[in-house]
Amino acid sequence: MSYKNITLEKKKNGVAIIKINRPQSLNALNKETLKELTTAIDEIEKDRNIKAAILTGEGKAFIAGADIKEMKDMTPLEAREFSEMGHNLLMKIENSRLPFIAAINGYALGGGCEMMMACDICIASKKAKIGQPEINLGIHPGFGGTQRLPRLIGKTKAMELLLTGENISAEEAYHIGLINKIVEDNKLLEEAEKTAEKIAEKSSIQTAFIKSLVNKGINIDLQSACSLETSYFSSSFSTHDQKEGMNAFIEKRKPVFKGK
Repeated sequence: MSYKNITLEKKKNGVAIIKINRPQSLNALNKETLKELTTAIDEIEKDRNIKAAILTGEGKAFIAGADIKEMKDMTPLEAREFSEMGHNLLMKIENSRLPFIAAINGYALGGGCEMMMACDICIASKKAKIGQPEINLGIHPGFGGTQRLPRLIGKTKAMELLLTGENISAEEAYHIGLINKIVEDNKLLEEAEKTAEKIAEKSSIQTAFIKSLVNKGINIDLQSACSLETSYFSSSFSTHDQKEGMNAFIEKRKPVFKGK
């Protein structure tokens, strides 16, 4: 399928790269872009050759937020529909079998920060700027920012960022646990691909299991979460990849996982 506001590249190493391609608008998210991202994620989700995905942006922004020109005259009903569209997309990323890596190449503000937080691993360039500045527009985050941010960095720091609307550097984002790694600007995509390739070599059953366990478990009590882990663990022993992984370990060779 052809896209207008994004590009989708499927590489032979099992990695898909989705790039938001509206540099003239700093990759701001409008309804059309949200729909294209949803379609692209559905496409790679169905492709069993894809084992990991990278999200990034064209130009000097990852995503500089939602498209304010499109938002400013929305009715309350239209705003609700727009918010639900964003929530559905980010839940699709979180619930996907695929590990998603956010490669933050510049501004990750508002909806961009929310998109980043829905991903599983976040790698940023040194020039990245991250924040939830919606309060400066007389609104608050609408794609999950008030919920994911305190879950990731704690209530106190999240309150500071949400109430002041201030952006932070990649270095500060790293120190508060919002991103995993900082790299040189010209090494960003290379580092993201290296990480994605490493994940793509693993059992795709287990990458999906681990992602599901972490995302579900963090929102329920510990006893229920550990019970869920036990259930997934026992199911793992019905798979080819469990037999292959353990046999390869005993035979001192590299395993060949098939996602079965």
